[in-house]
Amino acid sequence: QVQLVESGGGLVQPGGSLRLACAASGSIFSVGAMGWYRQAPGKQRELVAGISRIGSTAYASFVRGRFTVSRDNDRNTVALQMNSLKPEDTAVYFCNAYIYLSDHSNSEAYWGQGIQVTVSS
Repeated sequence: QVQLVESGGGLVQPGGSLRLACAASGSIFSVGAMGWYRQAPGKQRELVAGISRIGSTAYASFVRGRFTVSRDNDRNTVALQMNSLKPEDTAVYFCNAYIYLSDHSNSEAYWGQGIQVTVSS
């Protein structure tokens, strides 16, 4: 059984920073791409940032230059450093990872439970 557990959310003022972290645990052979999505009330879930196993990154246009995604392959973790936060960044943030359960299986997508980020004065 595989679990993704997020941490680091909370309330921050506009212009502030938060760092989200996500750890994958369980019967994992290896972890492929990892990333972060978010979902604001009444809106669809959207990609925020992604990172491949070798460190290639991609960002949504609305966070580029403000957010940085990183990962630690030895610990199966992914982090999202969020700077210059805006009220429109308020959402539930979800960790996502493509996980291989064995050396002969395809990867499967796993999700964290989501963590609230609120940007408000």
